[in-house]
Amino acid sequence: GAPAFGAPPPGGPEEAYIGRAPMRNVPGDDWPSWYAAHRVLPYLRRAVDEGVLRPAEAAEIEGVLERLPDLAGPAEPPARLHGDLWNGNVLWGADGRVWLIDPAAHGGHRETDLAMLHLFGCPHLDRVLAGYQEAAPLADGWRDRIGLHQLFPLLVHAVLFGRGYAEQALAAARGAPA
Repeated sequence: GAPAFGAPPPGGPEEAYIGRAPMRNVPGDDWPSWYAAHRVLPYLRRAVDEGVLRPAEAAEIEGVLERLPDLAGPAEPPARLHGDLWNGNVLWGADGRVWLIDPAAHGGHRETDLAMLHLFGCPHLDRVLAGYQEAAPLADGWRDRIGLHQLFPLLVHAVLFGRGYAEQALAAARGAPA
């Protein structure tokens, strides 16, 4: 667990990174408002400022963020996240052991790391999810929330790598439940 959403690990930095992108670890009390304010909106604004996303498109994502408290599922306590859990940060040993590297650790919603594994693909994802469900079952509807949790990494990638990721962020926002 973590003491708050956004809390860095013990002794960890407030000013951190996800890949080459800056990421602030500012504690907050509830996931929907913290996630919107400290993860999605900074990159949404930057994507607009850099011309990667049009203002009207940003308004669509902002509309989803306004509904986030209703879309986020049941409230959960903060979990300690890897924070940058894509397949490139998962090392698979020949002996079957797995190592996670290059974390952007912070307190967050436990569905976020799993959504990122979905986003960029992960070998044996079905086994990872089955193990997770056995150890700590996710709330009903978690699959419907995957896109919400992907908004942050997609917008980070849009700022770093361009329009294709902005279009994916729009698709994720448009896929949010009505």
